[in-house]
Amino acid sequence: VQLVESGGGSVQAGGSLRLSCAASGYTSRYCMGWFRQAPGKVREGVAVIWTGGRGISYYADSVKGRFTISQDNAKNTVYLQMNNLRPDDTAMYYCAAGPLFAGLGPAGYKYWGQGTQVTVS
Repeated sequence: VQLVESGGGSVQAGGSLRLSCAASGYTSRYCMGWFRQAPGKVREGVAVIWTGGRGISYYADSVKGRFTISQDNAKNTVYLQMNNLRPDDTAMYYCAAGPLFAGLGPAGYKYWGQGTQVTVS
């Protein structure tokens, strides 16, 4: 499984961005998630989705109501719509995938993308 993120950039506080994670390989019944890591901080889970079934999703408390994770199974792509961005959302954002549900903990994910930078000023 290979994951390629896109959509990062620089935005002013209150703005929006949509991140995309294009997956190659089998991910039809995978747990896929978005994680972020700011300089000097540990990597943290932002949002995850189970791509099988009804696409159950979970969010970190810090992004609930502002971020939305979604999937397009036909395109094998997972998205992260980020609204009302704040300076503390600034980080490198990573897409991850794994065959088992692992929640928001990074350790449970087997495959990782290279990351896309999000900067909010």
